Amino acid sequence: MGAIPRPAFSRYVGIDYSGAETPTSSLKGLRVYLAEGSHAPVEVPPPPSPRKYWTRRGIAEWLVQLLSEEKPTLVGIDHAFSFPLRYFEIHHLEPDWPSFLDDFHAHWPTDEDNTYVDFVRDGLAGKGSARGGNARWRRITEERSGLAKSVFHFDVPGSVAKSTHAGLPWLRYLRNHLGRRVHFWPYDGWDIPGGCSALVEVYPSLWRGDFLIKGLTPDQQDAYAAAAWLQSADRGGSLKDFLNPRLSPSERAVAEIEGWILGIG
Repeated sequence: MGAIPRPAFSRYVGIDYSGAETPTSSLKGLRVYLAEGSHAPVEVPPPPSPRKYWTRRGIAEWLVQLLSEEKPTLVGIDHAFSFPLRYFEIHHLEPDWPSFLDDFHAHWPTDEDNTYVDFVRDGLAGKGSARGGNARWRRITEERSGLAKSVFHFDVPGSVAKSTHAGLPWLRYLRNHLGRRVHFWPYDGWDIPGGCSALVEVYPSLWRGDFLIKGLTPDQQDAYAAAAWLQSADRGGSLKDFLNPRLSPSERAVAEIEGWILGIG
């Protein structure tokens, strides 16, 4: 048996996301756990303020600060980072992820103050009707998982549609503020350069049962499991294989547009 490779990251962050209310709403469903080195993940509270819980804006600003530090950090967020290829085709969009983020933000400005996702859905803000999708459209990674729902499947248990539509503008915000300091996987490539921090899409349901902690809420448990699995995979030597899933050349080309859930084989 070969030696376990040296860990690529020194910190691991798991974020359980929420698309509820507005970008500045304090949400019980927004949870952040961070693991340093080999230490168990611990919950990160929001900065001191009248708000008890994190806001989406607060998490984005915190990540900019965290990922500006010279410590390679792997961040897993549990919402989709892109849409199915069918969306690009229907709306005549270039198969280019940064351009997709710009176009989405122009139609779904869900990072603006006092803006609910449902405001855009209902035509009260933005231009969401010009950039809609079908709940039957799924990305290859969602089909491969056997569990993940379509990013357009709103108003059902286990839906990631609202959190995705709320979170995408904040990925754009992070990319604009951090530039090349952070690798957005797999859009910037399947291999993450050494010494670089990275953001990946995760699906905590895959690992929740392996990292159960008594007394945590479901949202805390998902954030904890995400951080713990990223840490375990990196320090155990399996992360490199998960970063390069077995895909045919055509599947890989599509996944470079649609994205991939880390951990799906």
